[in-house]
Amino acid sequence: MTSIVSTSFTLIPNQKYRRSSRRSNHSCNILGSDSQNLSTLGDFKALPLELFQIILEYLSVKDISMLSMVSKTISHRLINYISTSSGSRRLLQQDFHNLELSGRKQGSYMLEHYRSLGLLFKRCTLLLPTKERLKYIHKILSEVSCFKFSGCGIPMQCLGLPCYGMFLQTLTAGWDELECHRVYNFLCELTNLPRKMHTVVCSKPGSARKLELRIRLFCRSVLLDHWTQQSDSAFWLTRILKPWPMVNQARLLYIIFGPISSQDGQVVWQKMTEGPTDETSLKGLADAIKLLYDNDTKEWTADDVISLVDELSVVPREWLLENNARLLILSGNNICFTFMASKAVNGRANELARMIVFLALVCEKDLYCMDWAVKMMQKVCKVFSTQVERNNFLQNVENAFARVIMDMLQSVMSGRVTKECPELQITAARKKKNPIFCSPSLKRQKAPTSKQRRKMSRGQNIEAFHFPQMI
Repeated sequence: MTSIVSTSFTLIPNQKYRRSSRRSNHSCNILGSDSQNLSTLGDFKALPLELFQIILEYLSVKDISMLSMVSKTISHRLINYISTSSGSRRLLQQDFHNLELSGRKQGSYMLEHYRSLGLLFKRCTLLLPTKERLKYIHKILSEVSCFKFSGCGIPMQCLGLPCYGMFLQTLTAGWDELECHRVYNFLCELTNLPRKMHTVVCSKPGSARKLELRIRLFCRSVLLDHWTQQSDSAFWLTRILKPWPMVNQARLLYIIFGPISSQDGQVVWQKMTEGPTDETSLKGLADAIKLLYDNDTKEWTADDVISLVDELSVVPREWLLENNARLLILSGNNICFTFMASKAVNGRANELARMIVFLALVCEKDLYCMDWAVKMMQKVCKVFSTQVERNNFLQNVENAFARVIMDMLQSVMSGRVTKECPELQITAARKKKNPIFCSPSLKRQKAPTSKQRRKMSRGQNIEAFHFPQMI
């Protein structure tokens, strides 16, 4: 009994002792954690914070980025330094319009600076959740007006958006798709991008030229242009296009990658409908189409891409067939064949025949190998399941060539070149590119003599008239 009482009495002080022990241990942990934080500063622990920040002024952004990986304590000090007025002024360089230096040197320096800054922010915010990282980074970068969607008054002469894009590309490199989805959604909320896109795709082409230009610059400079891996570019382009119906996707694709004016950078909507265009005007569109087709993404099937090309060819109105054919050639063999095979399967043999003719004309005009057009036609012929369909297609090709030849001769005889017959410019284009390959001149020849007429009536010396060489 005595032992029981003794035991019961001894339990109370033990409990009290443990509670007091927890308090003392807690205070010891605080002291230990402070001393540990100081120890992770290394030799910097002897310096006051102000002196530490002065030392940072002498380090490059790359060196500060390396320093941030030393310890969590130093990383926190660097975050505090970035938030100070001196740190922000030093790190957030805003010399985006300096025209005194060479544009290339200035541009490459600024892009490299913001690449290093993106790496610094990536390392300093490594332990934060994605949402918190984005909020903190936005809080810091919101001081730079040229990083905003409409923040700069001269966007065509500004390096702000390209630097912002380089920063984001470095920051998000290696992130998984879910985190990148959050980044895109964050940017959409920040800039109200979907609403702005809705305005341009639902209004008449060219009615909001400045907004079209802003959307083009933001999407290209911030989201698309800085990626080295095509899969990354395809991911961000998919984020831009996929929320919209196919017809609006084609409009957006034209706004972002279509031809622009050399004077003000605004989108030229009539370029594909008023006359033949060059490869430069179509290269951006062709590269974007190849990007979506070649990358094995579940979000884009071959049918999706072909439907997008079909919709694109009527933006803002139906293109000239020469421009459509040139886009298919620039898009590559697979897309070109799949596009034409789709027409063959869907019973559009007449359209397909005209496209074959203009593919041959573009090959002649742009000095491509004519064997390519012949082999492409042979490959398309195999798509038809019966000999009757194949013969019907070949007859359509023959008729299409005949119509083009008659249009050309009629235009030559009348002394005019119309928009409906752009293939008449083949001779001039070939002569300009390579005089060796130029066709005979389309200029009016001297009238034949009576002797020549008699020979021609007997079927002799038909070469006396230098008709244009046809394919």
